[in-house]
Amino acid sequence: MAEVITMPRLSDTMTEGKVAKWHKNVGDAVNEGDILAEIETDKAVQDFESELKGTLLYIGTREGESAPVDSVLAIIGNEGEDISGLTGGGSSTDSNVPEEFKTENENTAVETSETVETQSAESAEIPEGVEVITMPRLSDTMTEGKVAKWNKNVGDAVKEGDLLAEIETDKAVQDFESEFDGTLLYQGVAEGEGSPVDSVLAIIGPAGTDVSGILSGGGKGKPAAQKEEASEKEETSTVSPAASSESSDNDLGDRIAISPLARKMAEEKGIDISAVKGSGENGRIVKKDIENYQPSEKSAGSETAAAAPKAAQPAMNFIQGEDSETPNSQVRTIIAKRLSESKFTAPHYYLIIEVNMDKAIQARKEINSLPDTRISFNDMVIKATAMALRKHPQVNSSWKEDRILHHGNINVGVAVAVPDGLVVPVLKNADQMNYTQISAAVKDMAGRAKSRGLKANEMEGSTFSVSNLGMYGIDTFTSIINQPNSAILSVGAIVEKPIVKDGQIVVGNTMKLSLACDHRVVDGATGAEFLQTLRTYLEQPLTLLL
Repeated sequence: MAEVITMPRLSDTMTEGKVAKWHKNVGDAVNEGDILAEIETDKAVQDFESELKGTLLYIGTREGESAPVDSVLAIIGNEGEDISGLTGGGSSTDSNVPEEFKTENENTAVETSETVETQSAESAEIPEGVEVITMPRLSDTMTEGKVAKWNKNVGDAVKEGDLLAEIETDKAVQDFESEFDGTLLYQGVAEGEGSPVDSVLAIIGPAGTDVSGILSGGGKGKPAAQKEEASEKEETSTVSPAASSESSDNDLGDRIAISPLARKMAEEKGIDISAVKGSGENGRIVKKDIENYQPSEKSAGSETAAAAPKAAQPAMNFIQGEDSETPNSQVRTIIAKRLSESKFTAPHYYLIIEVNMDKAIQARKEINSLPDTRISFNDMVIKATAMALRKHPQVNSSWKEDRILHHGNINVGVAVAVPDGLVVPVLKNADQMNYTQISAAVKDMAGRAKSRGLKANEMEGSTFSVSNLGMYGIDTFTSIINQPNSAILSVGAIVEKPIVKDGQIVVGNTMKLSLACDHRVVDGATGAEFLQTLRTYLEQPLTLLL
């Protein structure tokens, strides 16, 4: 007998759930313990396992949509079983459906019937041995992914475990491996473009398989081969050939036919496109022309001569600069969105102190004199910060509309600059780590961050953040809070300057620290007390051992 599966309540505060992904389609066999779907709550995405055995006959909440707790999520029963009574048909099996579902199901009976038929039809369109690969959800906050690079082209053989593509999420770039053997038949997302989670990324199957039926049933985009052809046929880019050594043979109104991709490559390599002979249609310069271009001695000599100043020329010639654009990466787009949200939703205020670092400098010198030991001042700041957070738990908290969440663990996020933005790898339980452990962890994660080797879970769960620009010679600065944290510490450079000590003016070493706080969580006095404790730890390093 068919059983109705309802949207589960997966947390105390959950009122509705969103189906992030279905792991089973209508008509699939389901065993007890199988993952039926991934349910996104107000806190996380969780796997939802089936407690029944049978066939998935009906899906009540589509992928990417939300539904209230206890509403119909799915129906499981025997293959071919009539479930019209459970979906509004009015048979005696209505007794199996909770009363609150009946009105809604009666109103949506026709739509439900069409949905089941459509899902079955779409499933039937996929030929045997063909697998549709969708854009994976590589982090809890990921809503779309960008293909940074395809490692396989349409027509290439693919084996299980091969790197199919590099996917850029809102946190990092991660390698995406194939789980299937076959031939890459279709690319649904062009390199450098983005697509929503669960949209068609690629299709793998036997060589020569016609996948047009799959694409017409919901696939998006065009095969990669068509996309490359389209990019070559985009409107012609134009440049003035006046800077060429052969400008006397050209009229200023002439235009050079070149594909956008070839033009970009030429700009990156510093190639004068007026000196390149195109092999494309009507002499158009294409990608291979730039790749194979070798400057002749004549053109190289002409360029050198053109660059030399003319003694008899009284006026100065200026090289005309060209504007350029760089498409926003997924990382930078998310940074912009989240920092804007933080700045405009959290009432920031700032506290600044100056710390005497003389004893910290001496302590670091003694520590680094030990064999195989090398720590930085940043490592010392992180350690002192983690210990201060243990004494001031209010700073290690998060705002939650109706409550304040006090974190039990102290997880310090360390801001790391990368070519396309900023990432914040997290040191879990930093208060329990010693200097050498902190140093090793920071060096490892910072190195992998710059090479895009960090995993998503290494950038999640921070309870406080530290940003250090001291190595760039910045004395003082303020940062935007990395929510859901309630504070962030900005660390400046150590500066040698005159200070007053025991009534005498002497040379000392000081460092300025700026604490940005969310006033909803951290009051001014609380932030000030935290900084006092932090100053004590840095000015008296031995106190960290107590």
